Amino acid sequence: MENVKVFISQPMNGKTDEEILKERNQLIDCAKEHYGENIEVIDSFFKGAPHNANPLWFLGESIKKLSEADVAVFAKDWEKARGCKIENECCISYGITAIEIYN
Repeated sequence: MENVKVFISQPMNGKTDEEILKERNQLIDCAKEHYGENIEVIDSFFKGAPHNANPLWFLGESIKKLSEADVAVFAKDWEKARGCKIENECCISYGITAIEIYN
């Protein structure tokens, strides 16, 4: 069986890298429960981004990564984050399965 490519969409504004990565790992565990161990997580947490990168730069890079996904997993409160809302709209418009996970 081929791996399911999973994109993680989560609000990041105001959170530390540690908080983001902790939530991300919880979402990955939930995705494994739903899809089994045969998942491939698309790395959309950008370490080493340009120091002057603005939110739109991050969104552009995220959408590129989203284009590779079979499914997008949306974290709690995704609908309150501009980038997550746009990523969700991309899923709808381009036929990428979107699931919401609330821990």
